[in-house]
Amino acid sequence: MNYLKAAIVSTLLLTLVSCHKKSENAATKKQHKEVVTIKYAKGFDIVNFKNYRKLVVKAPYKDAKETFEYILTSSKSKNINTLKVPVNAIVVTSTTHIPMLEVLGVEDKLVGFPHTSYISSKKTRNLIAKGRVKELGHEERINTELLLDLQPDVVVGFSLGSNNKMFATIQKMGIPVVLNGDWLEETPLGRAEWIKFFGVLFNKEKEADSIFNVIEATYLAAKKIALKDTLKPSVISGGLYKDVWNLPAGESFEATFLKDANTKYLWENTKGKGSLSLSIESVFDKGKNADIWISPSFYSSKEQLKKANSIYAKFKAFQENNLYSFVNKRGETGGLIYFELAPTRPDLVLKDLIKIAHPNLLKNYELTFFEKLN
Repeated sequence: MNYLKAAIVSTLLLTLVSCHKKSENAATKKQHKEVVTIKYAKGFDIVNFKNYRKLVVKAPYKDAKETFEYILTSSKSKNINTLKVPVNAIVVTSTTHIPMLEVLGVEDKLVGFPHTSYISSKKTRNLIAKGRVKELGHEERINTELLLDLQPDVVVGFSLGSNNKMFATIQKMGIPVVLNGDWLEETPLGRAEWIKFFGVLFNKEKEADSIFNVIEATYLAAKKIALKDTLKPSVISGGLYKDVWNLPAGESFEATFLKDANTKYLWENTKGKGSLSLSIESVFDKGKNADIWISPSFYSSKEQLKKANSIYAKFKAFQENNLYSFVNKRGETGGLIYFELAPTRPDLVLKDLIKIAHPNLLKNYELTFFEKLN
């Protein structure tokens, strides 16, 4: 009996010690895991562990059913989903990525880009002119031979769907591809927060956080300033493509800009986070007396608008010369500055719209992206 009691006590002690160790190990693991706070962006997460970080891209393309995880370490690995950071040579595939590299001070790490003529930034254009950023062809048909010669540490790509043969080919060459879904974010600050995605690739998390915090604070401060005006001018947007008028849906990031600028966007109560496709008759019926017309398609003058369709000239905003567009502000090789810089600097977009809608506010501010069509 004494032997049996001793055995039971011994077993209990071993069990308690084992449970304690498991609990201790679990607690240790828990301490070593830290999820970085992402306030607005829904498409990615960053998780810090003791010896590595994990970049999780949750929405790499529209209606994605899978997530992509990338392990970021200080040592090199043959695993295609493991990256050595900080990255020393990078290829990006969207002009929206260029300003994020520049504000982090790592534009000199860019070694290649498809369609370099689309890039507007003077800083990066200087690197192109010096031959430090190579032309890689079309974004959907990258010159893989040249890419192989460049041997970048990573290619940051964007994809419209799960079946991207080009990126699969690049990965087979041993070059890691990290998908970026900033263009799918539904809010202006959500898009800007992807600066943290690039920050973690270059071990510049603190810098990325600081940059985003300034942009966020500036945006929110401008939003408050817009509310000082009791008048809310009515706004229409978009224009005809063939026989269809495309304009932002009420839950889109463009509609969010107009709401935060304290305007009355006439389709603000519609559902959807993309665009609406309407007939010109329905748009004219609802929007003919709107005070302001923002982004009338890609026309660069009122004369072009009138020639394209005579009904344009019947809108009040046309007649009172309250049309504003970003199409006339381009880089030296024709790239649209708005498409490149606006996702990183939503605070400047909002200030533009406030200046347009409420001229008495932000008196010393000059428009960054938009200008009045003449």
